[in-house]
Amino acid sequence: MTKLLTNISQIATTAVARVQHWREKHVKEKTMVVILSLIVGMLGGFAALALKGLIHFISHQLTSHFTVTEGNLFYIIYPAVGVLITMLFVRYVVRDNIAHGVTRVLYAISQNKSRLKRHNMYSSLISSSITIGFGGSVGAEGPIVATGAAIGSTVGQAFRMSPRVLMILVGCGAAAGIAGIFKAPIAGMLFTLEVLMIDLTTVSVMPLLIASITGATVAYTLTGYDAEFFFMQSEPFVMARIPYVIILGVFCGLVSLYFTRVLNMMENMFRRIKSPWRRYGTGALILSGLVFLFPPLYGEGYGAIISLLSGDTSAILNSSIFYSDRDSVLFIILFVASITVTKAFATSATNGAGGVGGTFAPSLFVGCMAGFLFAYSINSIFGLDLSVKNFALLGMAGVMAGVMHAPLMGMFLTAELTGGYSLFLPLLIVSALSYFTIKYFEPYSIYAMRLAQRGELLTHHKDKAVLTLLKISNVIETDFHCVSPEMDLREMVKVISLSNRNLFPVIDSDNRLIGVVLLDDIRNIMFRPDLYRRMKVETFMSSPPAVIDINQNMEQVMKTFDVTGAWNLPVVDGDKYVGFVSKSKIFNSYRRVLRHYSED
Repeated sequence: MTKLLTNISQIATTAVARVQHWREKHVKEKTMVVILSLIVGMLGGFAALALKGLIHFISHQLTSHFTVTEGNLFYIIYPAVGVLITMLFVRYVVRDNIAHGVTRVLYAISQNKSRLKRHNMYSSLISSSITIGFGGSVGAEGPIVATGAAIGSTVGQAFRMSPRVLMILVGCGAAAGIAGIFKAPIAGMLFTLEVLMIDLTTVSVMPLLIASITGATVAYTLTGYDAEFFFMQSEPFVMARIPYVIILGVFCGLVSLYFTRVLNMMENMFRRIKSPWRRYGTGALILSGLVFLFPPLYGEGYGAIISLLSGDTSAILNSSIFYSDRDSVLFIILFVASITVTKAFATSATNGAGGVGGTFAPSLFVGCMAGFLFAYSINSIFGLDLSVKNFALLGMAGVMAGVMHAPLMGMFLTAELTGGYSLFLPLLIVSALSYFTIKYFEPYSIYAMRLAQRGELLTHHKDKAVLTLLKISNVIETDFHCVSPEMDLREMVKVISLSNRNLFPVIDSDNRLIGVVLLDDIRNIMFRPDLYRRMKVETFMSSPPAVIDINQNMEQVMKTFDVTGAWNLPVVDGDKYVGFVSKSKIFNSYRRVLRHYSED
């Protein structure tokens, strides 16, 4: 049996090699990228529908018998069970960390030449469908981005595409996943450009468009042309409401800031809990308690969004212990405010306990609740007639634009999800103001801030992007002759005669750097034999202007060069000497990487 499998593997490898050889001879790279983007788009679309179908199937099987008029104790049990199953699946089957799907895709693009592990094509899909179907208060969009990106990476690697093309195919997979799960091709492409920060060039634009359109077409073909959320604009938007739209934009930016800060705070709290079972117990307790008190927090919460967008305000209290208070305006305000505030805690508790899901849907949910709460409260307090439906829709765009730092995607995704294109102007205003508000406090999105703090984020800023792609380990030079502080000038001159460098590191017996000798500093004494025995290296060595740690990122290294004005700086690992890094070598590598990743 083993021999048969080995033969099959050899035959498959040979066949792939022949196809690859034929492709390299007969198909140009640009043509191949277009073909692969179509394949990735189709696979991404099918993956999105599979994930969506699994979530709906599990959720329907578990909750179809729930009563509307009273609370359900199963809200306590289901989320905890789902997170437990997911935790065990990830821990003992996947055996890899698959949390923070979008962040991991960003890391792969910035630090791993756009290579993702193959299990990401299915592991996030399975685990997130269990988490969300059982009531975990997270979204499916982060997992589908990770799944689609892994599909793009795997397809690109199978055809031995370059890292530059792999980056585009990873973006194609992510775009197809978003386009397929939301039926929103424009939003899929904008997500790749704004969140994953793939540059819009003549090479990337066509594959991204093809993948997004293909993913959406698969969804349209198999599930129909209806928008994800039903919305009918029964109340036209009037220009007199613009001042309130402006206030809503700033409000959404502050809500986005709160949402982001709470998620980070809770993530840090769970990180400090070392035991996975204690993390599970803490997260499951928080999640189940919140879902029981506030049923709209169950799963993605799309049912609550649809209720508010359709004008059915009282439906927000369905299946809750507060159902009898559905006719109280004050109680509805308090209830919606409570779920707006607690959604971030429920989302972080789900992921902290061991569940798998994203913050995409939670940001849509919080935005819808925030927009509704804003208009409903103003109407109740000041007797105005703001359209709560319209403002709920605007809130979705505002909070998404703020949390993800993606104003265009927030605007277009909301319009595509609901068909609310007639609200384009207020959508633009709210998205832009929300983005500028949170940008004042948080320079990076919730996905990018972890990598940005470590200097591992690839951005649209060309200089920073190229420096991110450079690794200090690739530019370290080790062909320097080392000298010891006890050596005399005669021995130093011998070392100089054997070297083609004018710089010499001084290290002790433990390989610790204690100084440097510059040829220019000893040129006036190196030809004086009378000093050969008397002068020791320790008497004429000097301290380097700065020392580079091997764990520093390249942006920090370049700042050090700019501050010191040096052309060569020593590199240490802890206190051990490693080598030198030169500004000239960095510039050569910088130009090579820039030329490679900027080819059009």
